[in-house]
Amino acid sequence: MALHDRLRTHAPSWAAREMVTGRGARIAIAVAAFVLATTFGAYVAIPLPWTPVPMTLQPLFVVLAGALLGPRLGAAAMMSYLALGLAGVPVFSAGRAGLAHVLGPTGGYLLAYPPAAFAVGWLAGGRKSGTLRLAAALLVGLGVIYAGGVAQLGALAGGPLERIVALGVAPFVAGDLIEMLVALVVAKQVRSRTLGL
Repeated sequence: MALHDRLRTHAPSWAAREMVTGRGARIAIAVAAFVLATTFGAYVAIPLPWTPVPMTLQPLFVVLAGALLGPRLGAAAMMSYLALGLAGVPVFSAGRAGLAHVLGPTGGYLLAYPPAAFAVGWLAGGRKSGTLRLAAALLVGLGVIYAGGVAQLGALAGGPLERIVALGVAPFVAGDLIEMLVALVVAKQVRSRTLGL
């Protein structure tokens, strides 16, 4: 029997085996995976000339952390991400790190990541929750990120709320809604097939 045929015949049996059997190890791997994914999302940054806030893929991974890991582990993944950045590891947008960045104009978004992931995980419910509930949870998570970003940006920049929203929310809505759609599709697929951590 050719190697290709042997792999095709035996793939279902070995592919279905758990590679990591300990629950603690699975949790650590899942949290680390979302820390890495959020870091990747930070490096996919498009600066916009009229606002200090870049466009990134981070919201996608923040809401997915909550939807796939649940409220506590999703928040833990985002807190781990923040802790790395605060410790000086260049995980923030454009390879930045440190307390000064978190206290800057984009810090409010970063600080909102743990509560956003928690909110998504809590509102999304169990694996059998409907699509509308999951979509609403993702949008609430995005709203939490926006609220944190606008609060800190407003405190630093000052001015009317309309101006702060124009700088910190309006340029990102279309792209972030596409990210939420991607998150919805991914989360529905993964949540329906996984047995959980």
